[in-house]
Amino acid sequence: MSDHTSHTRETSDQLKQDLQHLSQTVEELVNATADDSRHNIKELRERAEQRLHETRARLEARGGRAYHDARETVTQQADACDRYVRDNPWTSIGIGAAAGVVIGMLIGRR
Repeated sequence: MSDHTSHTRETSDQLKQDLQHLSQTVEELVNATADDSRHNIKELRERAEQRLHETRARLEARGGRAYHDARETVTQQADACDRYVRDNPWTSIGIGAAAGVVIGMLIGRR
């Protein structure tokens, strides 16, 4: 399994775990409101707020990492494409011309 795939799996598992913790806390808060115990509600509300902030921070951090990883991957692929075109200019021109002909034929059928 590649490093990127295992990182994605770990991120997904951690996200599931964070959401489970958050939903459990919210469920406890809902159940506590039925008891109408003021002290219990306040404590659970504070825990829910804390977990919400923690989960939000983790999601923002993961979003930043995912953006960085995606940007890096796209940059690497663009660099590889650029190198190929520079190393094989006539092949690249031929591929571009063939793609243009196919697209022109498809558009011309309409």
